[in-house]
Amino acid sequence: MEIITIPRVLREKLGDNGADSLVELLNRVSNHTRDDVLTFVEEKFERHLSEEIGKVNERIAEERVSINQRITEEVAKVNQRITDEIAMVRGEIQVLRTDMHTMRADLIKWMFIFWAGQIGVILGILFAFFR
Repeated sequence: MEIITIPRVLREKLGDNGADSLVELLNRVSNHTRDDVLTFVEEKFERHLSEEIGKVNERIAEERVSINQRITEEVAKVNQRITDEIAMVRGEIQVLRTDMHTMRADLIKWMFIFWAGQIGVILGILFAFFR
């Protein structure tokens, strides 16, 4: 708190009680002015803070939209890649099945040829034996 001194001439005209009352009045005015300035500064700070918070919230919303959009794009890419891989595996499975069917048919063909040869040999031995 600032110390207020009253000049001697004014103190003599006002007297001790008047000078003390004047100092008290000046202190009250000073306190009231300080309170008014603090209130004004607080209101201005709150208004500025609200504006800045609004800007930050807006920026957060923009970034959130951007991130959501990027996540959506990346998920779509992953889904497409999974679909492509599944299609490729299905194609390979189909080729494998075709190859297996071909091999099975070849095995059955060779089995019949072997059996026919065996039957021919057995019949030949039997004809030779019974003659």
